[in-house]
Amino acid sequence: MQKELQKENPASQPAPLDEKDRAILRILQTNAKATVREIAAGVHLSTTPVHERIKRMEDEGIIVQYATLLNHSMIKKGLMVICYISLKEHNKRSGAKFVRTIQELPEVIECFIISGEFDFMLKVVAENMDSYYDFHVNKLGQVENIGQVQSTFVMGTVKQTQPLIS
Repeated sequence: MQKELQKENPASQPAPLDEKDRAILRILQTNAKATVREIAAGVHLSTTPVHERIKRMEDEGIIVQYATLLNHSMIKKGLMVICYISLKEHNKRSGAKFVRTIQELPEVIECFIISGEFDFMLKVVAENMDSYYDFHVNKLGQVENIGQVQSTFVMGTVKQTQPLIS
């Protein structure tokens, strides 16, 4: 589904977006369930060019995914933990194996390659401290090549947003 070490490439040329494209993206970022008809009315175009623009932006990789955001606490995933991970070995094979393993852990909802003291930052959700402890010891603790783990517990959310186009 995802590439082994998938990351955004900031050096690649940004896709040319005109104001109508940006308006479409603003609507979709706010409501991914908006119909083509609703979007067309919002950007003052007919449905066919809106559909073609959305399809083009999907094909070009500008629109990557449509998602439904859930309330963590309402689905018994109220504990959020940021885990900083450093690896013992730093080579392509070891890194790729770590990434494949992390992608298989459903508790890990985001994984970033970072710079600094640690190599990766994981966003982990669990039902409670007991379930996180089980994850930490019996899943994360069994992953090969982990040198150090630092867990930071999220006590509250000040801002959580996804829009990139404003």
